[in-house]
Amino acid sequence: MKTYGVSWRRVGRIEKTFLVFAAAWVLLALLGGYPALLVAAMMGAVITGGLTLYKITRLLLRTAIWRLRNRLIAAYLFIAVVPIVLILFLIGLAAWFVLGQMAVYLVDTELSARERTLNFVAEIIAHGQIQEQAVANRLPILQRSFTDFEILAESTDSAGTHAVHYPPESKLAAPPANWKNANGLVTRTQDGRLRLYAWAHVREGNNVVTVIAPVTHDLLANLVKGLGEVSFQKGLQNLTGRIRSRIPEASNFADFRVSFFYPVSAPAWESPEKDAGLIYLFVETRASAVLGIVFGQKEEWSERILTFLVAAAITLLLIELASLGAGVKLTRTITGAVHELYEGTQHVRQGDFTYRIPVKGDDQLAELTTSFNTMTENLSQLIVVAKEKERLESELTIAREVQNQLFPKDVPFTKTLELKGVCAPARMVSGDYYDFMALSENTLAFAIGDVAGKGISAALLMATIQSTMRTQLSASNGAGPAHFSAAKLVANLNRQLYATTAPEKYATFYFALYEDSTHSLTYTNAGHLAPMLLRGGHIQMLESTGTVVGAFPIARYQERTVALEHGDLLVAYTDGVTEPENVYGEMFGEERLKDLLIKYSGADSSELIARTMESVIQWTGSSELQDDMTMVVARRL
Repeated sequence: MKTYGVSWRRVGRIEKTFLVFAAAWVLLALLGGYPALLVAAMMGAVITGGLTLYKITRLLLRTAIWRLRNRLIAAYLFIAVVPIVLILFLIGLAAWFVLGQMAVYLVDTELSARERTLNFVAEIIAHGQIQEQAVANRLPILQRSFTDFEILAESTDSAGTHAVHYPPESKLAAPPANWKNANGLVTRTQDGRLRLYAWAHVREGNNVVTVIAPVTHDLLANLVKGLGEVSFQKGLQNLTGRIRSRIPEASNFADFRVSFFYPVSAPAWESPEKDAGLIYLFVETRASAVLGIVFGQKEEWSERILTFLVAAAITLLLIELASLGAGVKLTRTITGAVHELYEGTQHVRQGDFTYRIPVKGDDQLAELTTSFNTMTENLSQLIVVAKEKERLESELTIAREVQNQLFPKDVPFTKTLELKGVCAPARMVSGDYYDFMALSENTLAFAIGDVAGKGISAALLMATIQSTMRTQLSASNGAGPAHFSAAKLVANLNRQLYATTAPEKYATFYFALYEDSTHSLTYTNAGHLAPMLLRGGHIQMLESTGTVVGAFPIARYQERTVALEHGDLLVAYTDGVTEPENVYGEMFGEERLKDLLIKYSGADSSELIARTMESVIQWTGSSELQDDMTMVVARRL
């Protein structure tokens, strides 16, 4: 009993204050109410808790650092643990502010939209003739935003003042005459209690319209579905009433509760110059309820939050520097051998694996330093291997993602043209590309290309080509060949690639537009292998109409148009189809490809492509492709 009595008497005012704040925080969290007090208790507990932790740490260090082992532990805590804890605390604090701001922004935005609805209805009524039917016609607009509201519409003429109330039994009186046009929030005292309302007051000639709706707990809870508990408070007084808590259930252990407040302006009903005092919008929610929503905030409040975050970051930085100084001071008291080990660990932590600790003596510490030197040498070799492996895996992952996004997943449908495309990469990364895109019900575009070079850079360049072309086509969506030019599209692509890529990066590119109503194919061939048009057993080559894209800043491209007849077969391909060599160094060639097209022209497009690629593989005599093989087949139905 004596020990506990002494310990309690040694507890200072800061520790006792921390216990009071912590107990109040836990109690208010369990009760689930009074958000203003909850936030105050939380901030008090955090501040006093930090001071208490500092005092306890100092007390423990005085009695614990006499032994060398404890000194090393203390140095580690100051150098490594304290910064991590501070960073985590800063992240948590920033997350709380951001999520809180997002929550109040959602509520404030929706409430402002409903306030504008009140003002809109009031302006419509005021601009017309004040009649009961005119007011009744506008009720559905308000009922979509408010379940409870009152309207007072007055018109003054030579015969007197005519007033319309809604509901008919409403006793709403006009605000004081010094009110001009106004809308937003206003406070009124009713039955001895201050209440908050959304309202609009419009004067138009001899017409005066006042629309007022109480801001209740149910109204706030339904502003943003599933957000949580919303209320307006002035001091400890709740202006909106309270029914039950609507805070969402936690989805997991990390789904923490967020309580946040936001200052709002609400003048008094009695006079526009009279301020009702400081009123806060309180929101109690959880992180899962607000994550993923785009948020915004008022500029003044945002600056205050930013100032607070900067001040908090500076404070935490000063604590970090103080902790580092304390750690360095402790390490100076450690023996020379341990200090050398510390220096070695600092080099390793900074990535310097060439540092070697001088070995002195033949005792256990000397053996430890020898083991440390061996360990750093092995780590250096392992790091090199790990980095190389990581680089290769990263390139393969990027390549797979590029290829997955590059090729179209769906083939656009047209009544008179069938499209089929296949790309068989030689390795994990392909520099070939093809794409289809429907521009309207009667117009589609397709393309095929081959980037100079190999590897990820080629795949990324082709992704850029796809993005550029799709962006241009999307901007012209719904337009046919008569409205934009294939040659201009390719010229724009050339200029963009030249401006954003290295000089040695270029690509061959074939782009075509098909108009279903006229069966016409308008194309531009930018240095690509000439596609083959099979018609009635004869093959026509669609030769190049311009140079490659991306190589020259100014290049002229022409477009040509051919009418596709029933049964025509257009085949576009890359050099991976015609240039693979057999064991004697002979290429597959265009003539063999032409023979295959004539032979399998009656088969469907998938079989035609499969037979062609099978023949190329048989020609090379190897199961591994020498180059990427890509084919696009367009068949006129």
